[in-house]
Order: sequence, then C-alpha cells, then structure tokens
Amino acid sequence: MLKLFNTMTRRKEVFKPIKPGFVGIYTCGPTIYNFAHIGNYRAYIFEDQLKRYLKYRDFDVKQVMNLTDVDDKTIRDSQKEGIKLKDFTDRYGKAFFEDIDALNIDKAEVFPAATEHINEMIDLIKRLLEKGYAYRGEDGSIYYSIARFKDYGKLSHIDVSGLKAGARVKQDEYDKEHVSDFVLWKAYDQADGDVFWETELGKGRPGWHIECSAMSMKYLGEHFDIHTGGVDNMFPHHENEIAQSEAATGKTFVNYWLHCAHLIVDGKKMSKSLGNFYTLRDVFSRGYKARAVRYLLLSTHYRQQLNFTFEGVDAADTALEKIISFKRRLEEIKEKGADVDKKTDKKTADIIKKAKHDFEAAMDDDLNISVALSAVFDMMKDANTLIMEASLGSADAEAFIEAVKKFDEVIGVLAYDKKEELDEELQALIKKREEARKNKNWKEADRIRTLLKEKGILLDDTKEGVRWKRSSI
Repeated sequence: MLKLFNTMTRRKEVFKPIKPGFVGIYTCGPTIYNFAHIGNYRAYIFEDQLKRYLKYRDFDVKQVMNLTDVDDKTIRDSQKEGIKLKDFTDRYGKAFFEDIDALNIDKAEVFPAATEHINEMIDLIKRLLEKGYAYRGEDGSIYYSIARFKDYGKLSHIDVSGLKAGARVKQDEYDKEHVSDFVLWKAYDQADGDVFWETELGKGRPGWHIECSAMSMKYLGEHFDIHTGGVDNMFPHHENEIAQSEAATGKTFVNYWLHCAHLIVDGKKMSKSLGNFYTLRDVFSRGYKARAVRYLLLSTHYRQQLNFTFEGVDAADTALEKIISFKRRLEEIKEKGADVDKKTDKKTADIIKKAKHDFEAAMDDDLNISVALSAVFDMMKDANTLIMEASLGSADAEAFIEAVKKFDEVIGVLAYDKKEELDEELQALIKKREEARKNKNWKEADRIRTLLKEKGILLDDTKEGVRWKRSSI
C-alpha cells in the first residue's frame, strides 16, 4: 500500500487516485533562461522516480511538465543578449531535453510551453474577474485578491492576518515577508520590449503563477492527483496556484502535494558567489559521467537535504558499477548454461522474493529509495555467495537478471550498460597481460595493469576470466 507525504496535511497518506488505475501528475518544469543546475535535476530525478514507481505498480501515468518560456527572467536575459525571446528560450529548451536524455529521465507525456497557452490563461483570469477574486489596478495590471480567498496560506502555513489592504506585488518571485495581492496579467511596460500579447484584457503578458494553473487544468482537468516541485516552489508559486484554481472552479485543485528538499554543495548553499554553483554541464565538463550523477541524485530520500560532493559522485559511480557488473556476470553464467544441483532453485527464489518484498515495502513508504537500494544490494550479496560456491545455474542466473531488470524500472540505470569496445591497442595489451599471467610472469602482468590504469582501464581478474571497465574520471 503506497503512502506519500502530503505537504498539504504534513503527514503520510495512503495514495488513492481519483480514477482507479490512472494517475495525473503536474510537475513544475524549468524556466528556460539558462542551463539548469544540479539542484533542478535533483527535483526532476525525484519526479522521475515517483513516476517510474507508479508505473512499476501498474498505474497508467500522465505527467505534464511545463516549460516557462515567458517571465521576468527570460525577458531580462534575452534582452541582455539582444535576441528574440523565442530564439533565446529555444536554445535552453533544447539543452534541457539533452540533459534529461543524458540522465535517463522518463519524458513527460506533455511539455506545454507558456507562450502557447495564452488563451487558456486569459479565460482563467476572466473567470476570476467575474467571481470577484481579481481586480484591475491603477497601473492597468490585473491582480488576485488574496483577502477574498479564505484558505490562502493553507499549503505553506503562512499567516495573512496582518496583510495590509491594497498591498500588491508585481514581480514573479518574492518571499513570505512580502505576501501581497499578486499579478495575474501584467499591463504592457516598455521594459518588456516586443514581448506582449494584444488581448481582451489589454496589451500585456501573463504573470508566472497563472501559467501553471491554466496549463495543468487543460491537460489534467480541474481536479487531479499529484502536483510536485522543489520545496522553494511551495511559496509563493504553489500557494498562488491553489488560490487561483480553487477560486475559479470551486473544487479541490490537487489531492497530493509532494515537495523535494534542497540540494547543497559541500555542506553549503549553492551559489555563484561561493563558487559552488554547478549546471549539469559543468559536472560533465569535469569528466564525470551522467550515470553517476543520476545515481547520486536518486539515492537520497527526496525529503532529505542532499549534500552534493564530487567524492559523492565517485562513490555513486562505484555503487552503480557494482549493479552493472553483477548483471554482466549473471549474463556470462546464463550463456554458459552450466548444469548444477536443482536444489539451488528454491534458494534463488527465496532470495529474490525477499528482495522484492523489501524493495516494495521501502518504496511504498513515501519512496524510501535508500532502503530500497539496500534490498537490491543485499540480493546481490546473496547471489554472489551462490556464484562463489559455484552453485548458480543458468536458470537461476536468468531469474536474478529479471529481478535486476524489474528493480531497474524504478532505478533507471541499466540503460547505461552499453557494450563498449576497446581500441586494438588496449585489447592487445590485455591479451599480452593474459599471456604473461599464464607464464607466471607476474612482474610483466603488473606492469601492463599499471599501464592500462594510466590509460583509464581498470582490470578485475575473476574465475570467469579478466574483466575491464573504464575508471570513473
């Protein structure tokens, strides 16, 4: 029975979808004004893990992830570069999709762009005006009256009792100390240049918060199952989404709100001023692999702060290599088709059954991935014991392979198990070393091992023969 921690109620709740067998998820996606940083991808990996586990549990999942391609930041930075907004955001949108491919993130079913849904935003704002939840300010912009919505603050537990009447905020992002009526439609300002729409609400552009309400309801309906995002989205963005949506429809907007904790770097808040601000591409440029970054970002529970270090990336790659090497070793045993005592079959079945039970129990407990991964490694340890005892046959190897593949439906790392070919020079060195070992020329064998290591190739001598892998960096 899957339980998820609902930010709205501040407790774990049994997950019950609105429609049996189907789950609708809205995910706050990137503002495409720069390359996304590793903190962004911590949230996207968590959301990928959630979606994958729901599918593992045989739910049909529809995920909608928005692309914010018009807001204060996209306009500001496109103007700095002196290029059209669309050309600017297309560049970073393309980079975002390249990044999620590199991290093996399961793509959302819908990626709505804000600029393609202006009509839906206009219609929603009109409903709020008609119901008295919105008004036009002296500057011509349209604002949401939070005093009219009695439940304002229920998600972030913010106190609005001391709100000054008429206080407004026009910028998209602000903190709890500046809670005010927020903007739905921004009247045209010359500072926006050529970014505007001529509409029945007047010349202008949408505020950030109305974008997600309009797009989520278009693709998932006025009431849907799960809304996710980083903890920094909780206020004001998600609070304002609730206020807009529920005021317009009179319905509960979302049943379950899930928020991912912050990522810090080397024990400190990530910031450019501290020199510890990294985009995903910064990490790759240092020689680290996408697979290691994925594993590191997924291996800590999503509500626990994650401390990113490059030592941690190395450790993640080592742990991941163990999973991949385990699967490869099983494939070798399966291909050999060794006949062994059939009594080992029950032992294999029991090991897999326990691993499956422990894995699912952990994931059912609010996606407790660290405990779930422990179940996988315990299974690997028990299987390796059988291998060392030479009591693992072809059928048993296949059963373990299938178990690993099943767990990988959630973990999503086996896609990185690509068959790599070494160039002829390296292959010749490995063959030469094998000949030296057969002739018990250990000094020469060690010399070649060291030479290969310097070239980034690590060797492992096993009963099944020598194995090689590339070093992490």
